[in-house]
Amino acid sequence: MPIWVDADACPKVIKQILFRAADRTQTTVILVANQPLGTPASKFVTSIQVPGGFDVADKEIVKRLQPDDLVITADIPLAAEVIEKGAHAISPRGERYTKDNIQQRLSMRDFMDQLRSSGIDTGGPPILSQRDRQAFANQLDRFLTQSKAV
Repeated sequence: MPIWVDADACPKVIKQILFRAADRTQTTVILVANQPLGTPASKFVTSIQVPGGFDVADKEIVKRLQPDDLVITADIPLAAEVIEKGAHAISPRGERYTKDNIQQRLSMRDFMDQLRSSGIDTGGPPILSQRDRQAFANQLDRFLTQSKAV
């Protein structure tokens, strides 16, 4: 069960948490991005560089994804595809996307997109806080503990 990372927009601090977890739990972490990424010297961490373009990294993740894999992404449509394939998704803020909440997240994303396209300034997401980092680390630990127990 590898962990796939939508790495183009993944915060560096979240990648660091993933790198430590990969070594600690001997879990493969694969970063997918359209730019070269530095990875630590670890047999559990690799990267795949894809060509530039809209959703190219997302498509590569979905293509390689297996049921029960984990994907780290803030991209709601990607998370929906991941769940549809029987895999799991967690945001860099520690939110676990599920069959029960993904439709609501997609609806809210689409609503905010409509507001932005009509010229309403919705602002961006808040800066990743220490609380967000802790929530991510906790959610990741819970997931890894549960998946190793199976």
